[in-house]
Amino acid sequence: MEKQLISSRQFTIIVILFTVGTSILIIPASIATEVKQDAWIVAIIGTLLSIPILTLFMALVKKMPTLSFVEITEKILGSFLGKIVTIGFVILTLLSSGELLYFIGNFLQTEVMPETPPVVFSILFNLIILFAAYSGIEVFARTLEILFPAFLFIFIIFVLFITPEIEIKNVQPILEVSAQPLIYSILHFMGLFSFPLVVILMVFPSAINNYTSGKKGFYIGTLIGGLILTIVIALSILVLGVTNTSLRTFPSYTLAQRISIGNFLQRIEVIMAFIWMVTIFVRAFMYFYATVKGLGEILKINDHRRLILPLGMITVALSQIVHPNNMHSSKYNQETWPLYIGIFALFLPLLLLIVAKLRNIKNPESGKSKNEDAGTT
Repeated sequence: MEKQLISSRQFTIIVILFTVGTSILIIPASIATEVKQDAWIVAIIGTLLSIPILTLFMALVKKMPTLSFVEITEKILGSFLGKIVTIGFVILTLLSSGELLYFIGNFLQTEVMPETPPVVFSILFNLIILFAAYSGIEVFARTLEILFPAFLFIFIIFVLFITPEIEIKNVQPILEVSAQPLIYSILHFMGLFSFPLVVILMVFPSAINNYTSGKKGFYIGTLIGGLILTIVIALSILVLGVTNTSLRTFPSYTLAQRISIGNFLQRIEVIMAFIWMVTIFVRAFMYFYATVKGLGEILKINDHRRLILPLGMITVALSQIVHPNNMHSSKYNQETWPLYIGIFALFLPLLLLIVAKLRNIKNPESGKSKNEDAGTT
């Protein structure tokens, strides 16, 4: 299969939309439940603490810049142990693909078409993901270049229109929460925001045409994504209040319902639906693409596209069984998911760096080749 490359600008857009992902709809409620009106502070701290995680990723991929995360793991840990670990990683991305389809079906049935079965939405949305995966990362990145300006414009309009509804008293008193729930909430936030960025290592830097610019884009994209989430969380608290934010399944969608300009511009929550559909499309694609690419590399299949259809059918099936209800979904994302993703986002990269150091594994030729390619791009 021909190698595909994307620009650093396209990669930055992918990182921004990926970090926002599902969090823009679901994270305000869960964080507000834990730390009340200090939820926006958690988002700021969590975003800043994500920078060291990115630095850890950079230290790992710098050793083998032409390889994906799965290939690096097998290279450092060896064929047998590496395959066991990478199979666990592929299972993670596959389950996450199914879960995101669950979110799609659940949201659209709950808020838009209550009489339509969730599986219908899952299948239709999955068809878009399968088409994007078949087209490849280059086509996907170019599509996001078209969607991103619309996303940014609509988000700015959303913020401007909801600003008159702000009540400062809703965030007072500040820093009232104790240390334990604050730390727990920060880990919860990072589990949904920055830990999943390990999936991006399936395309970074191996599919980026300029490593240096791509590295900068990784940091910038993460910070911008964190800023967007911080704004949404803060607005949810400022407008809806702690109680309403905590009790709503999708508080940011409820927030958009509060927009009213005179007597002629009302019920424009569709703008929040559009924002969320774009961001969840990016995260769902990256999970699915990582699954297809990772499994193809494990099985040594040159053309990964032959795996797209069967894996796509599996993700639709998973979307119907991954969570029996919203309560299970919320508990899973608060308690189980941060531990699961933390193994691959923190423990595994550290382990790989230590093993690479002990085994004195280096790949100077790959690094040189990558830098030369980057300089001529």
